[in-house]
Amino acid sequence: MSLSTLVPALARSCHPIPTLAVTALTAGLAGLAGLPLSRGILVTAAIFTGQLSIGWSNDYIDAERDKAVQRSDKPVASGALSPAVAGIAAGVALVATFALSGAVGWPGGGAALVTTACGWAYNLGLKATVLSWLPYAIAFGMLPAVVTLAASPPRWPAPWALAAGALLGVAAHLANVLPDLREDAVTGVRGLPHRLGPKATALAGAGILLAASAVILFGAGGTHGPWRWAGFVAALLVAGTAAASAYRDPSSQRFFRATILIAAMDLVFFALSGTSL
Repeated sequence: MSLSTLVPALARSCHPIPTLAVTALTAGLAGLAGLPLSRGILVTAAIFTGQLSIGWSNDYIDAERDKAVQRSDKPVASGALSPAVAGIAAGVALVATFALSGAVGWPGGGAALVTTACGWAYNLGLKATVLSWLPYAIAFGMLPAVVTLAASPPRWPAPWALAAGALLGVAAHLANVLPDLREDAVTGVRGLPHRLGPKATALAGAGILLAASAVILFGAGGTHGPWRWAGFVAALLVAGTAAASAYRDPSSQRFFRATILIAAMDLVFFALSGTSL
């Protein structure tokens, strides 16, 4: 395989949208936590390589399952990338994650490794159980802690930040799995969204997403000025529209994209409110 075909295949195989979304969220949290630029870049890089390892390991582990349902969006399943290459890439990215987390130091680097471990646990089997939501809840809940524990001196974030992250993680899980429910059922994957069904998953995801927005925008205390109310109204409109679309067509990616958009809007409106993490 030539480099010109290998690089695009690896880029598509790493699950680029969630990988970049989580990386950007980490960078935003680092800014809200007041980390120095160099420190923020290091922490963000550790999360980025961790996400790469999760994405590539997902395609490696699920190669046969994805081929069985002819997932043309997966380079390994379509034959554009060999499983061995995806597995090697996942291993290299994981080694880089350990190295970068070690450079961050304890306890922030340890928190970064926890988020990566959650993704691997999901790929290795939890995705097919009723606890499929748990790795997402822990990983996203720990993201604020990754940046605050990497600060000097290290500190735990406020409880509202941990709760909001966990809620956002569960909503992201429901939105991410929703379009794949039919294919997953064929290969025997039965996580929480599969047990709820597509319509209940869409409604539950929207409700949890709005709950996360409310905690982010109002849970920190202080004056609930116009920026926070504007953010919540915007989240309500986006979540409602996306949930209605997903309710009609569960295979649509709009709900997952709306989840990413709402998380970004919440961060922006929270920052505009003048409150730090």
